[in-house]
Amino acid sequence: MATYVIGDVQGCFKALRSLLDKLVFDPGRDQLWFAGDIVNRGPDSLSCLRFIKALGPAARMVLGNHDLHLLATYYANRAQKRKDTLGSVLSAPDCAALMHWLRQQPLMIWDQSRDLVVTHAGLPHIWSVSQANDLGQEIEAALKGERCVEFFEAMYGNTPEIWSESLTGMDRLRVITNYFTRMRFIDLDGTLNLSVKERAESAPEGFLPWFSVPRSDQTKVLFGHWAALEGVTGQAQFQALDTGCVWGGTLTAINLDSMQRISSPYA
Repeated sequence: MATYVIGDVQGCFKALRSLLDKLVFDPGRDQLWFAGDIVNRGPDSLSCLRFIKALGPAARMVLGNHDLHLLATYYANRAQKRKDTLGSVLSAPDCAALMHWLRQQPLMIWDQSRDLVVTHAGLPHIWSVSQANDLGQEIEAALKGERCVEFFEAMYGNTPEIWSESLTGMDRLRVITNYFTRMRFIDLDGTLNLSVKERAESAPEGFLPWFSVPRSDQTKVLFGHWAALEGVTGQAQFQALDTGCVWGGTLTAINLDSMQRISSPYA
């Protein structure tokens, strides 16, 4: 039995199937964990969703910002963006079932036996793993609840820029969501800069890539979201998985037992 964590698929279904062929993936024996952004920008988001949903207990995933955007488009009539490729999902006969399944997914997988966490954008140094897990569950409750439309209507935005336990309502939920799904650059106090999206070397003054700020634990963090890193953080504790498949790069998996990387090119 092997467990693989796979980076941002973003609708690249052919690349996903090619990667699984390389892994010799057997759903009766192996597990696939996905680091979010299953959908959007690529050509076949619908097949990606259907495939992962059909895997049942052989697959786990965390939500990324593009997955949340799809949910907001469906539940809150959020306008699609110019580069979105979500039409086939939204017009599919099984769209309602897919969206119900998608909003049951978590923001964080915490494997305590391996001392390992998977989230879409990473784990800020200002949160312990257990605190992050609790905060992620606040978002999951909002997603699953009867007031999910209210969450999706107010989810977008860059403020608050910093976490505080005193935050309430949508300000609290929005900043938690941003740490989990949009974070790249952070300062030592935990303030986010969400406007800069380039390489790690392009950090604004006073900010660092979030993984450059030391944590007080040795928990491994596997994440996607930041294609400009090209899978490189320079630190074994933090493993970047988005290798830009949708932009013509590769789709990457990590074997959690050996930490070996396996990649398949865009197809």
